[in-house]
Amino acid sequence: MSADWTWGATPTDGGTRFRLWAPGVPTLSLVLPDGVRTMDAVGDGWFECVADVPLGTEYAFRLPDGMDVPDPASRLQSGDVHGTSVVTDTSYEWRHDRPDTPWHDAVIYELHIGTFTPEGTYTAAMSRLPHLRDLGVTVVEIMPVAQYGGDRGWGYDGVLPYAPHPAYGTPDDLRALIDAAHAHGLMVLMDVVYNHFGPDGNYLHLYAADFFDPSRQTPWGAAIDYSREPVRRFFIENALYWLRDFNCDGLRLDAIDHIRDATDPELLVQLAREAHALGRMVHLTTEDNRNVTHLHERENGAVTRMTAEWNDDWHNAAHVLLTGETEGYYDAYADDPTGLLLGAMANGFSTRGAGGKGTASGHLQPDVFIDFLQNHDQIGNRAMGERLTTLADPARLRALQAVLLLSPHVPMIFMGDEWDETAPFLFFADFDGDLGRAVTEGRRKEFEKFADFATSDVPDPIRTETFERSRIDWDKAGTDAGRAAIARHRELLALRRARVAPLIPGTGPGCGRILDAPDRCLAVDWKLGGGVLSVRANLSDDDADLPEARGERIHLTGDAPGAAASAAFWIS
Repeated sequence: MSADWTWGATPTDGGTRFRLWAPGVPTLSLVLPDGVRTMDAVGDGWFECVADVPLGTEYAFRLPDGMDVPDPASRLQSGDVHGTSVVTDTSYEWRHDRPDTPWHDAVIYELHIGTFTPEGTYTAAMSRLPHLRDLGVTVVEIMPVAQYGGDRGWGYDGVLPYAPHPAYGTPDDLRALIDAAHAHGLMVLMDVVYNHFGPDGNYLHLYAADFFDPSRQTPWGAAIDYSREPVRRFFIENALYWLRDFNCDGLRLDAIDHIRDATDPELLVQLAREAHALGRMVHLTTEDNRNVTHLHERENGAVTRMTAEWNDDWHNAAHVLLTGETEGYYDAYADDPTGLLLGAMANGFSTRGAGGKGTASGHLQPDVFIDFLQNHDQIGNRAMGERLTTLADPARLRALQAVLLLSPHVPMIFMGDEWDETAPFLFFADFDGDLGRAVTEGRRKEFEKFADFATSDVPDPIRTETFERSRIDWDKAGTDAGRAAIARHRELLALRRARVAPLIPGTGPGCGRILDAPDRCLAVDWKLGGGVLSVRANLSDDDADLPEARGERIHLTGDAPGAAASAAFWIS
């Protein structure tokens, strides 16, 4: 491990250096197996101690009241999030180079380690990488693995952002998975959460209350004060840690609209600068419901901050169009789902983010936008965790899958989508006692306003069976229907790689043009750097006359262009 980390236990030639920012206490001790040592106050709230201890040594920090707490920058825990941390070396013998796949070739596959395989481990996930490679995936996006309370969870309630969750395996198991992905030509994005800490196992408030912003709360917990330099280093160094010590190709930053920082440069800009200063290709992708563009502007086509943004507008409009559902956040898309989807296809955002506000984005290159028909949020935040395969007409879903996979935006699919998985992906957690009961009741209360079912029917997120029901079923991939669906996805992604992706480089501003078409029909021409890509899709029940498209037709889903439940693409 390099010796320049600010937080945590860092092995050096002169011994292991332990550092903790604890401005809320006058003294601090380091608890080691051979005794307790007083840590030196070195200024600005920092405490430090150097000890000659071997790798594998367990340690904790002791507060003045005698309470022992884990290292918030722990790289490894001896057990759960409440126990001792472990001195560890993050060096690893990497066998394979990172892929040099350009971003316009990105096809993202989002997965949750615990439910991606029956075993739910990093090692088991390795055996499925050839499937993803052969499918045409180029980027594996791993939902958060930072250690959280309990064994089961989505990962967004992590409290030890540097410690890979032990329920999935060891840190070196995770490194082996990433190395194996690189061997198959797959890039890896790690999903990270810098907007809050989970409710179980976060002790920062006991000795560093200044870590948090008392003036606001996020929907998930106390807001963070990013204006303080130690706090900024905690998160920036965490990003660099995943990129350097785990050899990740990039990060997906969760809900950055709740990372509010008036500092110049703001945290996310500084994080991006330091990530790109590593001197290699780094991809930073974001989730942000504000629909802003200042983090994604490119300079002469080059990425200098964030690479791409999850396009919720595309999903939300497509979902309403496919299902007719208009409850909750889908209400904002109920009046004109066709028009809003067209706007998202042609311009990136339909500017419906954050209550109808947003920034015009049509000047950005199309591969700035990550589109999806579903993801962990959009499935799992439903009370019953249903996928589109159980909610939408199959023929129209197939047509929109073609639109997703062949558009010039970056497509993302959720694990199991490729074989039309029908198993739910439910919200699950593993909290005990009052916290567990509060999560169960909170989940039921969340859906009281929905009239289609009794809240008592909402699966209990704490029950083990809720987690087990959320595993994808690989046996379905071997059925006739599963093989057909996989072949369809593979064909579309091969066509994307051969014909669509090469058109994207050099694309100028305002590339998307919407053509007049009947309701529930999509007609867009993209003037790309290498030619014009045209789509004509009909998601209605009846045949329709659609605007003529020029050039070579490269794909047709359905009976004919303009037929009900059809999608066709041309290149000119």
